[in-house]
Amino acid sequence: MSAGGSAPREVVLVTGISGSGKTIALHALEDAGFYCVDNLPPELLTEFLRLEQTRAMPRRVAIAVDVRSAASLPHLLPLISQLGSEGVTVRPIFLDASTDALVRRYSETRRRHPLSAEAADGSVDQHRALVDAIGLERELLAELRDVSALIDTSQLRPAQLRSWVRDLVKAPSGALTLVFESFAFKNGVPLDADMVYDVRVLPNPHYVRELRPLTGRDAPVAEYLEQQPEVIEMLGQVEAFLARWLPAFEQDQRAYLTVAIGCTGGQHRSVYFVEQLARRFASRGITLLRHRELDARS
Repeated sequence: MSAGGSAPREVVLVTGISGSGKTIALHALEDAGFYCVDNLPPELLTEFLRLEQTRAMPRRVAIAVDVRSAASLPHLLPLISQLGSEGVTVRPIFLDASTDALVRRYSETRRRHPLSAEAADGSVDQHRALVDAIGLERELLAELRDVSALIDTSQLRPAQLRSWVRDLVKAPSGALTLVFESFAFKNGVPLDADMVYDVRVLPNPHYVRELRPLTGRDAPVAEYLEQQPEVIEMLGQVEAFLARWLPAFEQDQRAYLTVAIGCTGGQHRSVYFVEQLARRFASRGITLLRHRELDARS
């Protein structure tokens, strides 16, 4: 792009599996002051940014691209690299969800998946067709998913998704962003996890009556857990592992690393671990906290 204007130096690219919440994410970015464009064909991205150069006042831009532009998707990753060489940082955010969650959402809304086969005569198993379409979409978007900041929306309410998207775009680009996420195993392991630690073997505050209604953020729960030698030992081991290998992830040009900590209910032990690890690694750079189950209650 020419140097005659003030092109956006950073573009947020929202993509992901159909039905995973891209519309909600775009609305969140719009509310945060971004100019949003939905379903822009990748081949028009460069031209769109050139037009943005002509604006007297630059604005933050977010663009949604999905599988409806399937024919152009193979050109998207090279285009992101090209824009990077021209000084434009593209920050891709990929929204995903479990197949079960996606099928449920399509059933509730009665919308067709963009890759679903026509079945006017009713001869096609619609459930099977939907599952197959989701599987095909995962294949088409796999490479883009690998280079993006990932958010698993399977268990998220719209308010949670909006908050998590805003947190991602507020984090400065360039350095590794470390995300700590607590979750409940009973609700499934997050799809966005790069590392998963299971703390269910540790003493459970749930069985202490006065601690049961509290969370891992509360001082009495923290005090209880810190009195357990195995809690201190495991926390130290997780910290040591991350400290040892984070430089390698940074050298590998990773933009985001999500460390998921799971316990039975996602209320006490996993929350405590996430809070502690976020404090211990805060000095290394950008750290984000997510409490999947707790945030769903608020």
